[in-house]
Amino acid sequence: MVITTTMAAASTSSLSLLSNSQHRSRTPPPSTFIPVSNRFKCQASSGGGQTGFFTKLGRLIKEKAKSDVDKIFSGFTKTRDNLAVIDELLLYWNLADTDRVLDELEEALLVSDFGPRITMKIVESLRDDILAGKLKSGAEIKDALKKSVLDLLTTKGSKTELRLGFRKPAVIIIVGVNGGGKTTSLGKLAHRLKKGGSKILMAAGDTFRAAASDQLEIWAERTGCEIVVANKEKAKASSVLTQAVKKGKEDGFDIVLCDTSGRLHTNYSLMEELIACKKAVGKIVPGAPNEILLVLDGTTGLNMLPQAREFNEESLEDLQPFEAEAFVDAIFS
Repeated sequence: MVITTTMAAASTSSLSLLSNSQHRSRTPPPSTFIPVSNRFKCQASSGGGQTGFFTKLGRLIKEKAKSDVDKIFSGFTKTRDNLAVIDELLLYWNLADTDRVLDELEEALLVSDFGPRITMKIVESLRDDILAGKLKSGAEIKDALKKSVLDLLTTKGSKTELRLGFRKPAVIIIVGVNGGGKTTSLGKLAHRLKKGGSKILMAAGDTFRAAASDQLEIWAERTGCEIVVANKEKAKASSVLTQAVKKGKEDGFDIVLCDTSGRLHTNYSLMEELIACKKAVGKIVPGAPNEILLVLDGTTGLNMLPQAREFNEESLEDLQPFEAEAFVDAIFS
C-alpha cells in the first residue's frame, strides 16, 4: 500500500516543533501511557426554546464533512490548476476542433503526471466516442474523461483498507525514502487508528537519524500512545522492532506501528536491512508484518513508480482514506 504526502506547511511546523523541544537523553524513560484529555462532550438540553441535542449533532456532522472535503480539495490544488485548461478547451468545443482539443487535452494530462500510457488510452477512448457520435458536447466529454479516470482507479487499483488479520498485535511497517514524511504519516495514522478504538504501540525503528526517536516521542505524546525506543546508540532497527512486537504481544496491544530509517530504493544494503526487519517481526507474530506502507512525497511525480516497485520487491486528521470518486472530483473540479 502507498501513502502519498505533500510536504508543505505541515513539514515546517513539524520541524519547528522539534527545534523548540528540549534536549532529551538518548536513554529512553520507561514507556508510559499518556491519556487523551481532550474528549468531546455534549449534553442534550431540555428547554423548549433551546437548541436540541440532535440539532447540535447535525451541525457538527455537517461541519466535519465539509472539513474532510476541504482537505481533499486543498491537497490537489496544483493538479487541479494544471487541469483547469480542460474547461477552457471544452467550453466552445465543436466537432471540427476535435484533433486540436484532444492534442491539448493530452498535453494537460501529461503535465499532471498521468503518464504516457494512461494518457494515450484516455485520449484515444474519447476520440473514438466523439467520432462515433456518443459525445456531442464539451460537458459530455468532461464527464466521459472523469469516468475514464475513475474506472482506472477502481478497476486497476488495489483495495485501500488495511489488512490487519486476526492475530494480535497486527504489525505495520512504514518505509520510504529520506524526507518523504514517514514519521509524520505514522503519527497521523496512529491518531486515526486510536480514534477507531485500537490500542496502539509505536516502535522507533529509525535508529540512523539523530532526532527520529525524539520526533516520534512527540507524536506519541500528542496521540496518547506508548512507544518503544532503542536502549543504546546505533542499535539495529530489527532489534528495536523485535522488542516492540514482543511488548505488543505481551501487553495486549492491537497494532504496532513501526517507523524505519529513510533509504533510497537504489541502495542494496539498506534495502536488505528492511528484509531483516521483516523476518524479525515474523518470528514473534506469524504472518507479520501485516502491512508494509510506502510513504511517497506527492510532489515526486512519476519518479514514485520505480520507488514503489523496488520497495515492493521486499515483499493527525490530515491523513484521509483514499476515495477514488472524491479524488477525481477534486482534480477535475
